[in-house]
Formats: sequence, structure tokens, C-alpha cells
Amino acid sequence: MEAVPDVVRHLIHYSCHLLVPFLIARLFWKEHWVQAGLIMLATMLIDVDHLLADPIFDPHRCSLGFHPLHTWWAAAVYAALLLIPSWRWRAVAVGCLWHLATDGIDCLLGGHCLFC
Repeated sequence: MEAVPDVVRHLIHYSCHLLVPFLIARLFWKEHWVQAGLIMLATMLIDVDHLLADPIFDPHRCSLGFHPLHTWWAAAVYAALLLIPSWRWRAVAVGCLWHLATDGIDCLLGGHCLFC
């Protein structure tokens, strides 16, 4: 896949990180959608694992599979959180999984192959 222009890629990436969590929260947690959206926004803290990389930020690197909290093992833990019968923990789980999906979209837009 050919990479899209960086400005478009960044617009899509950060919109998915900052706006879509509130849309998802509104869809699943109508009574608590603002709090759920904020919880999902807080799951961006999984990006703390970028501090372990050198360089910390590389716009041409796909974070999936590279950073510890962006691996299939981490995704399995996030999915397991869906089993906890609490809307708050489910918001954390959905937020982390959406974060990984958003980073996957960014990788594809950057021209990376996710399953090669």
C-alpha cells in the first residue's frame, strides 16, 4: 500500500485518538458517555512505552508489535478486561483496543504491511 500524505495521515490518526472515543462511548454507555470517553482518552497512556524506544518518536515506525504495550499479548490482556462486569473496566478495555486499532490504521496509511 502506498503511503498517504502526512497531513492527511496525522489528521485521521489524531481524530481517531481524540474524537472517536467519545463517539464509541456515546454508543455503548449512554448514561456515562462523558466519563467513559474520558477513560478511553486516558488509555492513550499506553503510549508511555514509546519512552523505551530510541528514538522515542519515529514517524516512519509502526508502533504495533514494536512497543511492549502495542503487541498481540497486550491486546489479549486488553480483550480480557472486557470480561470484568464494570462499565469502567470495559471502557478501559475498549479504549486500549481502539488505541491499537487507531495505530494500525496509521501504520496502513504510512505504507506498512501489518501482517507481512
